[in-house]
Amino acid sequence: MATYQSGHIPGAVFVDLDQDLAGSPGVAGRHPLPDPSAFAATLGGLGIEPSTHVVVYDDAGGRIAARLWWMLRAIGHERVQVLDGGYQAWVGGGHDVETGKVTPEPTRYPEPGEFTGVVTHEQMAHRTLIDARNPDRYRGDQEPVDPKPGHIPGAHNVPTSENLDETGRFRDAAALARLYSEFPADVVVSCGSGVTACHDALAMVVAGRDIPDVYVGSYSEWSRRDLPVSTGDRP
Repeated sequence: MATYQSGHIPGAVFVDLDQDLAGSPGVAGRHPLPDPSAFAATLGGLGIEPSTHVVVYDDAGGRIAARLWWMLRAIGHERVQVLDGGYQAWVGGGHDVETGKVTPEPTRYPEPGEFTGVVTHEQMAHRTLIDARNPDRYRGDQEPVDPKPGHIPGAHNVPTSENLDETGRFRDAAALARLYSEFPADVVVSCGSGVTACHDALAMVVAGRDIPDVYVGSYSEWSRRDLPVSTGDRP
């Protein structure tokens, strides 16, 4: 919140990852999905209706913004985009910013039935899995937040950094299509806690593919359930 209040795109409202885009952490992972009714209430509080054109941004290369993009798409909200390059691109383009907090006019967002495109740990058998974490965490060189180091056996590492160019914007569609060309249409994306997995999902959409399924619990759930893990560079 402090970073947002110190400077943001005029009119932008603040969304908190832990409070607004996740349920309570536990064995299901560090950032499980909120109840659909709670998410609908959050959207209404942000002034969002089903017809609202939502543009999401952050200052982390889209790695957090992609979670809200995916959650909206997962409840059927089609009019949502991520600002390529985020806050840095806005400022770098010479656009105005404002400080303080924007308080939206509340509205009502109808409760969705469920989040679609969600895979549970019981449904992972025979599915190709991508892990979006940094290579050092994938290999198990270090693990700063989850119970044990490593990755889900069989998971292929495509870190979010590979989705971006040197300016922090998404690589072009052709480059991203090549990056994900080895993966089947029914691939599942994961990460540490189901947040940056959505960045890989967004990259695949930029590449012209359908939105992949997301294992929201990701490694944070997998390791908390004490399921088998692998270490090293290989899936």
